[in-house]
Amino acid sequence: MKKILFVVTSHDKLGDTGKATGYYLSEVTHPWEVLGGDFEISVVSPKGGEAPADGVDLNDQINKKFWNDPQWRKIMANTLKPEDIKPEDYAAIFYAGGHGVMWDFPDNKALADICSRIYMDGGIVSAVCHGPAGLLNVFLGDGKRLIDGHRLTSFSNEEEKLNGTVPVVPFLLQTQLEKDGAIYSCDKPWSDYVVVDGRLVTGQNPMSATSVGKAVHKLLSE
Repeated sequence: MKKILFVVTSHDKLGDTGKATGYYLSEVTHPWEVLGGDFEISVVSPKGGEAPADGVDLNDQINKKFWNDPQWRKIMANTLKPEDIKPEDYAAIFYAGGHGVMWDFPDNKALADICSRIYMDGGIVSAVCHGPAGLLNVFLGDGKRLIDGHRLTSFSNEEEKLNGTVPVVPFLLQTQLEKDGAIYSCDKPWSDYVVVDGRLVTGQNPMSATSVGKAVHKLLSE
């Protein structure tokens, strides 16, 4: 059974607002629902251990199913550390979003190196919403950024503005992706929008999480 590495944030504070943040629940549960039956999933976070959840909407039946599953909750309470991961074991990596990732994904060299190795070994790299923040400093063997010249999407500047978090986040993800050479595109706010460029799969926002999972499933099944 092929293995997929899910990456979630360890960061639980939304800037200086006093509000909590973390990984966005549906951006983990919805892709997992699509992928978990056919592939083995492991979860890693920058610090390991318990990953903070945000967007815990239990009116969402998929969220409710996972949230009430003691085995799944145990996995999320005991996420692996980057040093626990052998990149050669994984056919794909998936970066879940949530605002927390904006603080602890971009400069985590250990996670970036894992991603780089998976991609250079022919694996799939995927991310949704703010998750592409984890791709900003992924460099390949030739010294180029993975995202340089690749088509992708992420949470848009317009969505950040509508969300009221422009003054809160340390940088605007769309702007930084474009600055670092990505060929960025997006649909209107809160659209289900996915970009597949070879072995790179990205989704714009939480509404795109299931579609990212389906695109990864398709690539892994080919």
